[in-house]
Amino acid sequence: MIVSPEVQESYRILRSRIDLTRLPRYSRDVTERVIYASADFDYLTDLVCDEDALAEGVAALAAGAPVIADSPMVAAGITGCPVLCKIGEPLTRRLARTAGISRAAAAVRLAFGEAGPGAVWVVGGGPAALVEIMNRQVEPAFVVGMPAGFVGAAEAKDTLRASDLRAVSNVSEKGGPAVAVAAFNALLRAALDLGGSRAGWGADRPEAEADDDGAGW
Repeated sequence: MIVSPEVQESYRILRSRIDLTRLPRYSRDVTERVIYASADFDYLTDLVCDEDALAEGVAALAAGAPVIADSPMVAAGITGCPVLCKIGEPLTRRLARTAGISRAAAAVRLAFGEAGPGAVWVVGGGPAALVEIMNRQVEPAFVVGMPAGFVGAAEAKDTLRASDLRAVSNVSEKGGPAVAVAAFNALLRAALDLGGSRAGWGADRPEAEADDDGAGW
C-alpha cells in the first residue's frame, strides 16, 4: 500500500516526540494509531489496553467476525472491511419509538438480531450504544468502546472495563468516531497480516479504498 509523504512525516514527528517501544505489540499499534488520528499525546495514559484482550480481538477479526458500528461516522471511517450499521434505518426509528428507547439502543438490538453473537463492535458516538451492548448481553468477540461526552460516557467506559468483555477503552470523557476507528483499524491491520486471515473484503473488496488514518503505515 502506498503511503503519502504527509502520513510518513506525521508518524516521524509522532515517534520523535513519544517513545512507545516499551508497549507490547498490539497496545503499541492501537496507541500510536489513536495518537496519530487525534494529535493528542494524552491518549498514552488515557487508553486502557489489555494485550491479551487485543490479541483476541485480532484473532476474531482474522476469523471473519462481523463488524458493527454504532454510528454512520464510525462506519464511514472503516474502509478495510464490511461494516454493519443500523442507526439510520427506518426500522430503527420505529423500534426506538415503539419501545421507548434511544435510536442508538434500537440500532444495537437490530444489529445483534442480524449478526448474532461473536461480532466486533465499534462505539465512537455517545454512550447509549455501549450501555445497550452491555445490558443486552450481545456476547461480543471484542468491543472498541470509546464514546465521547460529558454525560455518561466515562461512566459507560468504566462499566465496560468492570465487565468481563474483551475491549479497549479510554478513561476520560473524550473519545469519538476518529479515535474509535483508529483503534479498530490498528487491530484490523494486524488481523489482515495473519496467515489465512478472513478479515477484510476478500474477493468483494472495493476497487477504490480510502485509508485516511494511515492504515498501511
